[in-house]
Amino acid sequence: MDDVINVVLADDHVLVRDGIKALLEDQEGINVVNEASDGVEAIDIINNEQPHVLIVDIRMPNKNGIEVVGELKQTHPGVKALVLSMHDSEEYVVKSIQAGADGYMLKGASKDEFLKALNTVASGGKYFTGEVSAILLNNFVSGNIAMETTKAPKAQITKQDPFKLTKREKQILELVLQLKNNKDIAKELEISKRTAEVHRFNLMKKLEVKNLMELTNKAKKYQLI
Repeated sequence: MDDVINVVLADDHVLVRDGIKALLEDQEGINVVNEASDGVEAIDIINNEQPHVLIVDIRMPNKNGIEVVGELKQTHPGVKALVLSMHDSEEYVVKSIQAGADGYMLKGASKDEFLKALNTVASGGKYFTGEVSAILLNNFVSGNIAMETTKAPKAQITKQDPFKLTKREKQILELVLQLKNNKDIAKELEISKRTAEVHRFNLMKKLEVKNLMELTNKAKKYQLI
């Protein structure tokens, strides 16, 4: 591999891409060559740029991140794929591995761990954050996790989800879990700050939680987004 790691960013949130780009371009030996806001655009850019590493979110329009990774590994097996997501569910991690992801990071990871992951996958290694992801990887490699196993949690969660969140409530939930404040949420959804406050209050009330930690735990338990 060259001394410089050429990176393509794929995330439908401009602010997220800007933050990652600012972090990476402050590092010697890392070059962000292009950015994509959806899966189809990511594939087109990879075809043209031939980067060393694709950093990709899971939830994107047109093609999601897992689909992009799967296609990437078919057409450009030499390009490494690092999934960067807010989701740490077993289903997403296993499906990412099955698609061929070289790494899986959470958006809440530290700067040092993120850079370590990037350098690891760029050098041909694997990097999956956290104890749970490591266990899943080991089980998958050893053949203990079959394709059918990954489908079970989704069906189970759907049956026990009692909240029936609206589309707007799911949008609010996702932004709150990204640690966005009411002002940021209002700007993102093009609503007033007061409306954002009301939505946030109603969401917390509906889920019967009192703080961000309780909200995060319940969102993970029921896979609400």
